[in-house]
Amino acid sequence: MENETPLNRILKKEDGGKAGTKKRVQPKNYFDYTLLFLIVFLIGFGLIMIYSISAYNATKYYSNATLFVKNQAKYAVLGLVLMILISKVDYHIYIARFGIGKFRTNLLIIAFVACLGLQGFVLFKGDGTNGSNRWLSLGKFFKLQPSEISKVLIVLLVAYIVYVSPKRLDRMTGFIRVLVFTGPLIVLVAIENLTTALIMAGIVFIVPFVSSRKTWYYVIAFAIVIVAGIFFIKLEGYRAARVQVWRDIENAPGGYQILQGLYAIASGGWFGKGLGNSIQKLGYIPEVHTDMIFTCIVEELGIVGGLFLIAIYVILLVRIFKISANAPDLFGSLIAVGAFTQIALQAILNIAVVTNMIPSTGIPLPFVSYGGSSLVFLMMEMGLVLNVSGKIDYDAAPNDLLSSVQ
Repeated sequence: MENETPLNRILKKEDGGKAGTKKRVQPKNYFDYTLLFLIVFLIGFGLIMIYSISAYNATKYYSNATLFVKNQAKYAVLGLVLMILISKVDYHIYIARFGIGKFRTNLLIIAFVACLGLQGFVLFKGDGTNGSNRWLSLGKFFKLQPSEISKVLIVLLVAYIVYVSPKRLDRMTGFIRVLVFTGPLIVLVAIENLTTALIMAGIVFIVPFVSSRKTWYYVIAFAIVIVAGIFFIKLEGYRAARVQVWRDIENAPGGYQILQGLYAIASGGWFGKGLGNSIQKLGYIPEVHTDMIFTCIVEELGIVGGLFLIAIYVILLVRIFKISANAPDLFGSLIAVGAFTQIALQAILNIAVVTNMIPSTGIPLPFVSYGGSSLVFLMMEMGLVLNVSGKIDYDAAPNDLLSSVQ
């Protein structure tokens, strides 16, 4: 129908035309075991590859071959505990209003104000890495990247804004309302971390899009994002330099890392050199176990191994999509849409960067790249999705959903 939203069309297809009817809420918390297995598999795969790829440099510079994999394993355990705890807490608690007298608020608004404060603070007091102040030191052994918190928050915030007044999106002013609330946080992130800001902007764009009956004005919004992206690239010289490097990767001095990554991918062939046999990890690719890990995965496991990893991501995204399509309410559905968007964009951008399809930028491969705060907060976000899945009425869900979780 003409006035249907994209989300409604998805819901009707999934539930046999009963979209809009209130589903019976399952009183018992229920893990989506398929999603849980996929998350654990990707983390386990990442730990194996981090050890395989980082052992040489860890031994050379720190005399400890297992340094990086042990650090990542600690964060994985912490993330797993937090993911399970969050999956047990009803996601509606974040928007439940409380207060005294006329002053009423909720946990989400408090977290939003706190994130604004953290993003402002890190600009002036953050630790610098590669020319950007993105980190806050919390003691000797832990650094926090506030933008990772902001990515989780933006998923909840956009879902909440749309959930409160979904019909406002029928007019462009409704989407502008979403931008007014989320814009300050995205701008603060973009000053020092443009790639993360673009992912957040993607969430702000996609979540209202699937809930809106009118979609023409998203073309205008997309054009504005492109213009804003160009502005932020020109704002910092190192970003413009990366574009120049991308245009002439073979001759530009700054193209060394990406060029070595391409050598790694090319030398892997169809089936790779074998686990642990990468040559490019031996100091040729700086920090290869972080954002560039996909290149050595392909070098060791081949194109087949790389395609297998991409297939796992696709299955994970399909799983999240089905949870969104069968969620008991709009808020839960949009939380899953936001998580879907973040993982999809992050994986696509990472692989596009290391294969030189787009200019170089720092973005980790979800669940696989080395990085503690990135992994922990991504797993916390997955806890939200698992909690949504626990509220689905599986008696009323489609058979294909049931067969994949039982």
